[in-house]
Amino acid sequence: MKVLFIEDDRMNRRVVKDMLDVAGVAMVEAESAERGLEILGQQDFMIVLVDLRMPGMDGITAIEHIRARGDAKASVPIIVVTADIAPDLRERCLAAGADDVIFKPVAMDALFEAMGAILARGIEGEGMIG
Repeated sequence: MKVLFIEDDRMNRRVVKDMLDVAGVAMVEAESAERGLEILGQQDFMIVLVDLRMPGMDGITAIEHIRARGDAKASVPIIVVTADIAPDLRERCLAAGADDVIFKPVAMDALFEAMGAILARGIEGEGMIG
């Protein structure tokens, strides 16, 4: 299993990588949304994790770009990982095309619960790429 994490903060990427390593999940890092979109075009992932607040393109825009792709990668499951606690945040993320939202600091159980729920939906036939 391979996950793409689009996050500008190196320490946040490291923390999530360490969590995923425990579960034997490979993680590819992208330090910007633009780089993440480039990597997604080159490789297949079971899930994309994306931060919302990044220099340049933000996470919502990145999600919209992924969903607008004209190929199977447009349906890759996306989990937003954010410190933002705006009241309408979850609704905005889901409206943009995210599958779930988890909050920083990332707790291992929240991360694995969100990933597990998405993978279970894929097994039930909602389709996944990878």
